[in-house]
Amino acid sequence: MAHPRLSKLELQIMEALWTHGASSVREVLEHFPAKKRPAYTTVQTMIYRMEAKKVLRRVKKISNAHIFEATVSRDTAQRRLIDELLGFFGGRMQPVMAHLVETGKLTLDDVQEAEKRLRELAKKKG
Repeated sequence: MAHPRLSKLELQIMEALWTHGASSVREVLEHFPAKKRPAYTTVQTMIYRMEAKKVLRRVKKISNAHIFEATVSRDTAQRRLIDELLGFFGGRMQPVMAHLVETGKLTLDDVQEAEKRLRELAKKKG
């Protein structure tokens, strides 16, 4: 099953669930920075929409609060975002890598780790 695209707010909600585990709407809301915290009803609406998309699910009810958990892993969501980003560049990594190098966000350690993974992948295929 293809996982749906997640908006920035949806990713923030998912991040709260990935980091803190199953949570109520109020608990998810409390994990937002105080200065950028959306309204309770906004988060509640988004959570219900995300439930309809099947990226999270209700796991139990405590009093009148529903508890939700992520059904999509952080790794899966990150891979989807990366694939979408590369799609903007026709699948070419070079422009992305050049930008990361120019902005100092790609370190020598990152490159060495990538080389290590490439060697491991080549061994598996060979």
